[in-house]
Parts: sequence; C-alpha cells; structure tokens
Amino acid sequence: MATYVFRAIDVAGAQSRGEIEASDKQAVADQLKLRGLIVLDISDKHSSKELNVELFQRVKAKDLTVMTRQLSTMVSSGMTLLRALYVLEAQTESKPLTEALVAVRRDVEAGLLLSDALERHSKVFNPLYVAMVRAGETGGVLEQSLLRVADQLEKDDSLRRQVRAAMAYPAVVISFALIVLLALVAFLIPIFAKVFKQFGGKLPAITQFTVDLSNIITGQWYLLIIGFVGAVFAFLKWKKSSWGRPQWDRFRLRIPFKIGDVVQKLALARWSRTLSTLTSSGVPILQAIDITGKTAGNVVVEKSMESVIESVKGGGTIAAPLKQAPVFPPMVAQMVGVGEETGALDDMLGKVADFYEDEVAAAIKSLTSILEPVMIVLVGSIVGFIVVSMYLPLFKVYDQIK
Repeated sequence: MATYVFRAIDVAGAQSRGEIEASDKQAVADQLKLRGLIVLDISDKHSSKELNVELFQRVKAKDLTVMTRQLSTMVSSGMTLLRALYVLEAQTESKPLTEALVAVRRDVEAGLLLSDALERHSKVFNPLYVAMVRAGETGGVLEQSLLRVADQLEKDDSLRRQVRAAMAYPAVVISFALIVLLALVAFLIPIFAKVFKQFGGKLPAITQFTVDLSNIITGQWYLLIIGFVGAVFAFLKWKKSSWGRPQWDRFRLRIPFKIGDVVQKLALARWSRTLSTLTSSGVPILQAIDITGKTAGNVVVEKSMESVIESVKGGGTIAAPLKQAPVFPPMVAQMVGVGEETGALDDMLGKVADFYEDEVAAAIKSLTSILEPVMIVLVGSIVGFIVVSMYLPLFKVYDQIK
C-alpha cells in the first residue's frame, strides 16, 4: 500500500484535498468516484519521479500523430471514447504518451471533457490540439477534428525534418573542422613550440597566440569544458527568457546566407497552415488567431497577432494589420484579404501554406548549395591559419640565415 495525495471537486464545485492509502492510483480514483467527487489530480506523496517524467522525456510527433489517427478511426467507428482510450493505452509504445493517456482516461472517467483532460497535459497536447478537440466536441465532429489535427502534426513534422536534414551537412563539416583544429593544436603545435624555444627571441603575434592556445588545450582543457558548458547554459537561459527570446527570434530572421529567409518562410508556412486548420474546424476566430500566434514558433509573428486581434475586436479585418507587419510579405496580406471578402479564408490560407511549404523546400536546397563552399572556406581558413602561424618563424629564421 502507498499513500497518495489527491485534489478533487464535488458536483457543486467545492474543492477537496486529502490523502488516501491504496494499492495504485486507479484504486484512489475509484474511491473518490464512490464519494461523488471529480478527480483533478492524484500524485504519490513520497515520490516525484512520476510527476516529472514529462520533464525528461518528450513525445515524438510521429507517435502523437499515429495515436490521433487511431483515436479518430475508433471514434468514427462507433466505439465509446473511454474504450478507445483503453485500447490506445495498451498499444501505444511511447512511455510518456502512454502515461499521459492513462491520466486523460482517468479524467474522462471522472466526468471531464476530453479537451479539458488534454489541456492538463500541455507538454504533450499543445493549445492547437486542445482547441481543435474542443471545437470537434462542440460541433459533434470529433473524429474529423482529430483527423485535421493529425494532418497538421504531419505537416509540422515534415517541415522540421526538412530543416534538420539541411543542417546535417553543416553540422558534420563544423564538427570535422573542430576535430582537425583540436588535433593540430594538441599534437602538432607542441612539436613546433619545442623548435621555437631553440631559436630564442620573440615569436610573431599569431604564432604566440596559437602556441598559447595549444598550452591551454593540452594543460588546462578543463577550463575550456567549463567555459563551453557555461556558455551553452547561458545561451539557452537567455533564449528562453522573456527579453532574450524576442531578440533571438529577430536575429534569426536576419541571419545571412539565406538562413533568415528559410526561418521566415518556415514561420509563415506554420502560421497559415495552423490558422487554416483552426478556422476550418470551427474554432472562434479570435481564439484561432491567438493560438496561431503562440504556435508559430517566432515571437515576431506572435507580436503581430496582437494587432490582428485588436483589429478583429474592433470590427476590422485580418488583412489590414498584416500589411503593416514587416514579417508578412504583401502577397500574404492580399490573399488573406481576398479570403475574407469571398468567405473562403480557410481555403486561401491553405493555398498560402502550400506555397510557403514548397518555398521552404526550395530554399533549403538552395541553402545547402550555398553553405557547402562556405564550410569548405571555413575549414581551409582554420587549417591555413595554423600552418601559416607555425611556419612564419621558420621563414624569419631562413631570412636571417640568408
């Protein structure tokens, strides 16, 4: 027997907290249900491992997409929601997703709506997912909303895979360059340094810099590791902060070598696809715009949605504020305006999404061809700098002998 801490509410909405000894969480839920309580949360009093599992494990987009399609199929076939969730628990291979489904199923058993149960697991089911499920429940078309969610997840995952594939080559080249640099600095330069001591005199500045770098790497390598880990930690903390993230997102849009263009087109493709999916599913327009901004993946786009929301609240259009936002090209604003005028906003947004998804694919191919010579020049420059710095003192000695 273990002790569990629970939070629940009664039919009048009054909250109740307490502790129960039981064999597992399901037994606790059963006892609370017999009392006429609606379970909000059940946790192990003496262990936080289960509560924090989502902090260390992430649900893959592929697993979530497959689960969503399976749930849609089972619901459309007439299977009850609870039975469908039981089936998904048994066959889902992803451990964090299984644990989330178990919690969702228990909340549904306790009387919560599926959308409300999903909303309690925001690290697995994002606001887009929850909003579309809620719209499907309201309109009685849950299976269709789930299919649209699965399509959206597949589109997003496809875009991410394209970007990762494009970045694989530069990552390999940069890693190779660092390995070459470390090998030269750690093994070759010390040999030259011994020769330079026999010459005496003052070394050229670049040679002295290279020798000092070699001494640090070979003698004080732990300082480099501490510095690298500290720099990475500081960067991640800055990027996630409320003031650092906007700066980082603006910088990403201005990165040269076509990288900024890819970032912009990727954000526009995700924005238009998400808004199209939400509006076609019956989600209220203001809620759809708010969710779209939060899931666009860029603070610049999210800030632009604030003016769009104000315009719509005041009886204006979506297109007008988009024309004033630099991140949105004129074509997007014009097509959105036509969609609003014709009453086919979701179809027009879908066409915009298709266009920019194709643009992302073409831009990534172009980016790869641009980065290849840049990486070659980078590696050559590193090796060339080391070679010149090592041979420069030898040239001076040769001149003196001559």
